[in-house]
Amino acid sequence: MKNKTYLYAFFLIITLGFVAYLDSPFSIINRSISYSAEQPILSEPVSVQPSDKTEIIKKLENAEKDNGYIIETYREYEIKRDKNGKITEEIPTSITETLKYYDYKLK
Repeated sequence: MKNKTYLYAFFLIITLGFVAYLDSPFSIINRSISYSAEQPILSEPVSVQPSDKTEIIKKLENAEKDNGYIIETYREYEIKRDKNGKITEEIPTSITETLKYYDYKLK
């Protein structure tokens, strides 16, 4: 009985070692993939931002209490700024987000 346990443990270790080898980057099935740190990475340049500064922010539109919960609704706004950083235009988008959380102040 003890010999069978050692035999099963031996085959388990051999199987795990073989699976680990196949999963490594140096195995037979991964030879076509190169993992060298010496090769340069191909990347594309980042697109240039427009001259007027545009950003998206979320503003609180509505906050209400309902059965011990606080429900807040936020809307995304597209904000355009001039070269001095002053807001020139504020455009609401159709994207809203609702948060619902328990009001612990009631206890």
